[in-house]
Amino acid sequence: MASWAALSPSIVEYFEGEDFYRCGYCKNESGSRSNGMWAHSMTVQDYQDLIDRGWRRSGKYVYKPVMNQTCCPQYTIRCRPLQFQPSKSHKKVLKKMLKFLAKGEISKGNCEDEPMEPTMEDAVASDFALINKLDIQCDLKTLSDDLKESLKSEEKKKGKSSEREESNELIQSQDMEEKLDSGEPSQSVKVHTAPQPGKGADLSKPPCRKAKEIRKERKRLKLTQQNPGGELEGFQVRCQPPSLFPPKAKSNQPKSLEDLIFESLPESASHKFEVRLVPVSFEDPEFKSSFSQSFSLYVKYQMAIHQDPPDECGKTEFTRFLCSSPLEAENPPYGPDCGYGSFHQQYWLDGKIIAVGVIDVLPYCVSSVYLYYDPDYSFLSLGVYSALREIAFTRQLHEKTPQLSYYYMGFYIHSCPKMKYKGQYRPSDLLCPETYVWVPIEQCLPSLENSKYCRFNQDPEAVDEDRSKEPDRLQVFYKKTIMPYGVYKKQQRDPSEEAAVLQYARLVGQTCSERMLLFRN
Repeated sequence: MASWAALSPSIVEYFEGEDFYRCGYCKNESGSRSNGMWAHSMTVQDYQDLIDRGWRRSGKYVYKPVMNQTCCPQYTIRCRPLQFQPSKSHKKVLKKMLKFLAKGEISKGNCEDEPMEPTMEDAVASDFALINKLDIQCDLKTLSDDLKESLKSEEKKKGKSSEREESNELIQSQDMEEKLDSGEPSQSVKVHTAPQPGKGADLSKPPCRKAKEIRKERKRLKLTQQNPGGELEGFQVRCQPPSLFPPKAKSNQPKSLEDLIFESLPESASHKFEVRLVPVSFEDPEFKSSFSQSFSLYVKYQMAIHQDPPDECGKTEFTRFLCSSPLEAENPPYGPDCGYGSFHQQYWLDGKIIAVGVIDVLPYCVSSVYLYYDPDYSFLSLGVYSALREIAFTRQLHEKTPQLSYYYMGFYIHSCPKMKYKGQYRPSDLLCPETYVWVPIEQCLPSLENSKYCRFNQDPEAVDEDRSKEPDRLQVFYKKTIMPYGVYKKQQRDPSEEAAVLQYARLVGQTCSERMLLFRN
């Protein structure tokens, strides 16, 4: 894990222009449109700032929908976990899990009432075009090799006197070889987007008297059987002590999310359940030891839920999509105990993994990337359950890191009926696609009923505060050298290149353009 002081800049390669693709949501053959770039590496702060401008990653490919042109506008959505209160349907999912763990009870009819990830298959279908764009426009394998060769040559020159540069602004790059991945996407790799926490049914009926009596009995049982240390059962996260969880609610107060999730189980519980947070790194022993089982679960999920043939959900696709992240692991002293970066949140039942939530822990949020689970346990509504666990996890991290207080759920697509479920996790906000400010979803919905594309910021004078104002300050990585774009463009004669660079600067904003290194060949 990189130390905070030793961090090196993000390295990205931008793909010029936009192209139309088949939309996985409305099935329009040429309606989906986005901009994209390949992140050879990226700091968590840069990615935080990018997703706050509407970007999203699929593996190492980072893309941004062209909101006013794409057929199904995708609005970044975030939940506010500190104010979150589970709905009746959320509570039913949590109680269903507790009943299963405690007594082995399997609720009837829930598979139909609470469909899991209703549009994951549609989302996946739309992304073949994204990887095709990579394959057509650039041979990334060759690019990576060229970059490595250049950086190795630079490393050999390290310590020697360098020749006088044309401008004092030129900075020789050093020690960045580890930022480049050894392999790039193959022709057959599949890219996926948008985490899908699942959809709960609108179960508004109150529980019957018998259910209340059962809960009272369980509460009495909990008080008598709670372990001396008062630790919460069924949860195990490395570097996350149970003491960080909020205190139990008093009997005269409604139960908190943590009360519902971490309710104590009897000693004679039918099942043993725990959640483990594992860094996405083959250098991590726990990640490495569980890789085979996690991969097998992924294959089972893809084939059963998405009807993928075996050759489309192989180990290469799994690794590059869910185990290859551009984010550098960072562990600053003021950050969460687990550090920042990409993680697999593994759900273990009786010694085997039944679900994996892929998440990014960033400076201000937990960002959900993907979920795959064992179809044999669909009756547990694992999509809804995992989303609630991730909300609780965000609240836990907030205890030590106050600025980390949001849960990002990917994209909200109001024009797609099946994708509206993310708005059920309240309170939540949508990102204005023009000024990049957050607006409560309740204020956005009336406008979205009238138009697919909306500017949520009601101030007509408001502008993008981080818009590109000084493109010449944009940082370029060219011929083993880091230089401002103002210096770089003096060496170029291709007028079309300036349009691509200015487009990149406009989309990433002034702040990121000055921090990230834009690779130019």
